[in-house]
Amino acid sequence: MEPALCVNGDRRIGFPIYLPEYIGIMNANLFEAGDSELDPLSLIGVPGSPYTRKMVAVLRYRRIPYRLIFSGREPADFPTSKVRLLPTFYLPGADGRLEAVTDSTPLIRRFEREYEGRSVRPANPVLAFLDSLLEDYGDEWLTKAMFHYRWAYRKDIDLAAGVLPSWGPRPLDDEALATVGKAIAERQISRLRYVGSSPRTGPMIEDSYVRFIDLFERHLSQHRYLFGGRPGAGDFAVFGQLTQLVNVDPTPMAVAAARAPRLFAWVGLTDDLCGLEPGEADWFDPAALPDTLLAILKESGRVYPPLLLANAAAATAGEATVETTIDGHAWSQQTFPYQVKCLAWLRAEYEALSAGERTMADAALAGTGWAALFSRGVASSSA
Repeated sequence: MEPALCVNGDRRIGFPIYLPEYIGIMNANLFEAGDSELDPLSLIGVPGSPYTRKMVAVLRYRRIPYRLIFSGREPADFPTSKVRLLPTFYLPGADGRLEAVTDSTPLIRRFEREYEGRSVRPANPVLAFLDSLLEDYGDEWLTKAMFHYRWAYRKDIDLAAGVLPSWGPRPLDDEALATVGKAIAERQISRLRYVGSSPRTGPMIEDSYVRFIDLFERHLSQHRYLFGGRPGAGDFAVFGQLTQLVNVDPTPMAVAAARAPRLFAWVGLTDDLCGLEPGEADWFDPAALPDTLLAILKESGRVYPPLLLANAAAATAGEATVETTIDGHAWSQQTFPYQVKCLAWLRAEYEALSAGERTMADAALAGTGWAALFSRGVASSSA
């Protein structure tokens, strides 16, 4: 079979719809019987949303047809989500009617079930588990650097205050842009506490970002993606945050440009991988992971698992604030119920491994902070 081609679709919405010649076997509830063409998925998002960028890149790579509608331009008859998050997908529910669906991680797994081929989840359960760890790290920890840099530095604040309103649904004159931008900046700066950013924690967040991009830069000197020659969900999670850190916000962009030219290029390439032709042999052997990947697992385990554990303890105790120590530094943030779910999902995936698979996973996690999350056979340690 000839390789599938990505072609530009409806330009009326200002963004291409990717309509491949062949997309594989799809779940029948995604299109009406007798349709000669597959209907594109509809989603609402904006370029400044790391999770919008994550999911659009996944759709492009998997050659799933889609229609991205920029936030504020959605049809009036679209259903609304309980919590307005970006991106929001509009997918058929159990009754066949469209419903608003958010949360990129469950969506990726849903699309794995409903669309065949070009998977972003390794077939090997151990590798898939490790990919889940780095996806969660990207979504839930690396985003702290994105939010911190954007709203902690004057030049980054000024840029965001001008750009973010301009992604809205209508043109703004100079006075309106200044007014809306000021309101957005004030609101977002007040929310820094939600991600734990403060004058006390800021240096630790920045140190963590620098260590990560240095390690990923080293990894990219030998490998194309985190888990081999094809991207996993972890790549797209990291990519989503880096679209802002490397391509938008001036302070972290300058750090990346000075330290990580390969990473700078990788972000541009990963934006659209519809032309990549992956094979199963492109994944790493989980029994022979390269040192560069193990170093990234160690770095991510150094900072994120202690927060997951402390957050879960605070939530269980009914405490509004997490107070803990991360990487030897005091950490404080608002308790986040969603990350309790993240911890439960990761533990469930670990417990679903066979005894032999857990042994292999334990070996990969030995000496990393990730080990503290899993009770069966994994020795707890801090990096």
